[in-house]
Amino acid sequence: MRQLKGSPLEEEHRALGAHMGAFAGWSMPIQYAGTLAEHRAVREGAGLFDLTHLGKIVLEGNGALEAIQRSMPNDARKIEVGAAQYNMVLNERGGIVDDLIVYRTAEHRYLVVPNAANTSRVHRTLLEASDGPTDVVLREDLCILAPQGPRSPEVVARVFPEASTLRYMHSAELSYMGRTMTVSRSGYTGELGFELFVPDDLAPDLWRELLGAGREMGLAPCGLAARDTLRLEMGYPLHGNDISEERTPLEAGLSWAVSLDKGDFLGRDALTRQKEEGVPSRLWGLRMQDRLIPRPHYRVMSGVEEVGETTSGTFSPTLKVGIAMAYLSPRERFTPGDRVEVDVRGRWGEAEVLRPPFVDSSPK
Repeated sequence: MRQLKGSPLEEEHRALGAHMGAFAGWSMPIQYAGTLAEHRAVREGAGLFDLTHLGKIVLEGNGALEAIQRSMPNDARKIEVGAAQYNMVLNERGGIVDDLIVYRTAEHRYLVVPNAANTSRVHRTLLEASDGPTDVVLREDLCILAPQGPRSPEVVARVFPEASTLRYMHSAELSYMGRTMTVSRSGYTGELGFELFVPDDLAPDLWRELLGAGREMGLAPCGLAARDTLRLEMGYPLHGNDISEERTPLEAGLSWAVSLDKGDFLGRDALTRQKEEGVPSRLWGLRMQDRLIPRPHYRVMSGVEEVGETTSGTFSPTLKVGIAMAYLSPRERFTPGDRVEVDVRGRWGEAEVLRPPFVDSSPK
């Protein structure tokens, strides 16, 4: 059995009573006080996540931009120094290898943050797309701490006063204990929030300082289970569930992150063909109209016809109802407000079709 990677914060997590579990090859905190309590802390106050399992890939050099342009469908020329962009890596069939964030930290330097399970694949794709003047380095010496929630700006400002001026999807190089680190206004919860890229050896100090700074504001340590319920309430897709190599951005409702006119990129021809021939299905949100809780891989019916399958599903702590994501086909058949039925372990429940988010929240 392959040994799990450990976060430099593992001792901190265990001291706080975290339930640890395997996630994408890492031992990570799944929950502390409980998913519902941690979910509420983020929606109402602030929560602190350890996201060290995420990949960190630095591209530096005159060819860094072109390597990203050839590898990804969004137009990275639009990223100003200090800004960030949602992007993806596709395969030749237009399927989504991974979705990720690209930070432009300097004129010719980018930080790419993929999902943990796909880091090596994204790293390899960027290496293949780069030329001689570009260094592509997989950083394994950085932790990512993510304070999230409406009071997270107050917490972060206690440690990094300069961060209070950051706009959404922007970052800055700031100093902590005499060392340079990246502070970004970004996150995966739908709330105001930050992601802090700190050297491994300083991470325990920063973790404890943030918890201390946020104590009076109700800052709670949070695990990956709450991160999942928070992201699903926003309709943020999860790779391996809602998006995969079998689905294209056009099917997943991510065409806003595709620039077919920017020039060639991996998967462009397949997306062009699909757009011309017609997109077969679309990813929708489903809100249950009863007390049933949907989970992934449940059948979705419209009348007597099977029209799809759920990809993610859970109980929404905010709405107190079951919610799910599902690909429905044919694409043109459904509009917001339509009703379908979900097979929840042999019991049929009615659900409303909608465009996420499910909750009234914004990270901006």
